[in-house]
Amino acid sequence: MSEHTGDEVHGGADTWAAGGYGFETLAIHAGQDPDPATGAVVVPIYQTSTFAQSEVGRHQGYEYSRSGNPTRTALESCLAALEGGRTGLAFASGLAAEDCALRTLTGPGGHVVIPDDAYGGTYRLFARVLERWGVEHTPVPLGDLEAVRAAVRPGQTSVIWCETPTNPLLGIADIAELATIAHAAGARLVVDNTFASPYLQQPLSLGADVVVHSTTKYVGGHSDVVGGALVTGDVALGEELAYHQNAMGGVPGAFDAWLVLRGAKTLGVRMDRHCANAQRVVELLQSSNKVASVLYPGLAEHPGHQVAAKQMRDFGGMVSFRLTGGEAAALEICRRTRIFTLAESLGGVESLIEHPARMTHASVAGSSLEVPADLVRLSVGIETAEDLIEDLGQALAAA
Repeated sequence: MSEHTGDEVHGGADTWAAGGYGFETLAIHAGQDPDPATGAVVVPIYQTSTFAQSEVGRHQGYEYSRSGNPTRTALESCLAALEGGRTGLAFASGLAAEDCALRTLTGPGGHVVIPDDAYGGTYRLFARVLERWGVEHTPVPLGDLEAVRAAVRPGQTSVIWCETPTNPLLGIADIAELATIAHAAGARLVVDNTFASPYLQQPLSLGADVVVHSTTKYVGGHSDVVGGALVTGDVALGEELAYHQNAMGGVPGAFDAWLVLRGAKTLGVRMDRHCANAQRVVELLQSSNKVASVLYPGLAEHPGHQVAAKQMRDFGGMVSFRLTGGEAAALEICRRTRIFTLAESLGGVESLIEHPARMTHASVAGSSLEVPADLVRLSVGIETAEDLIEDLGQALAAA
């Protein structure tokens, strides 16, 4: 540790990432050397908007906290290392990160291929914001590579936008194959890695150009902060994204960056528990006659299971299921759980339950991306597994 200089470029992967260290070591140390002024082991919260200059244009690497802040730099360096990238950029929300990526990579007259079960907020960004800016989009099932090829418009498609697993139907897309299709068309592949987290999946190593995260979810992990991130392995593209980050200004404050960085330290151990608990929940759901189908990539019968097994370390903590009793049963189960809290969002240490059609995905109602009314989505937390099984079991029995 004493040889680490701390002279890295803001947001770049530092010497920890170049040292061949394991994921958990990077999560705790990358970008987070002891403070040189005090020896503090934890990165300080630099709660300042501006920085003193010794003379005009001469400073210590920071001028104004929209452009850069030492706490945010630590987070950006850590995220870059965890995703195996060269540049990490932190944002005030996942959608702020998405907006920056899309306005960098496309523009009026451009075209984007998106999942036909994309997150509702992402769809709203395309349909209600970017479409007015002259960017067209085509929803397709990204697991169907022929459909993706058919949707690409030569000379116009600038981005293939991928979620894998998708929200809330847990669809799986082959990142390496999508990268091949995108690059053959002169387009970029952007992968929303929020559901998997960098612990379970690293899209850049599979050919993706940009990774996007809602760090509100698994990376932060404690449901106490809203944030987003972009990571790329392309230095030139990283500079373009950083320019837009500063120009658009959707950056997190120092305390929010610190909270996400604190959460990232335990990402590996939390994800192991999320995955183990999710598997127990899936077994319960499969045994219930109230459940019509279980959507989880860890199941051998899931259409994306083989691809997920190839590109993911494990299958994640998100589980969706459909009820034989339809929407009424779905709403009743959401109402009756006690440990599973009825709330939007996901990826925190606590278990959450929600009805996507009326909650997180209400914005896609009436569109081709509308989700089934009988669908329930679970974010399986890290509580005692037996307690989660008992809670969900009693809710199913009463539905």
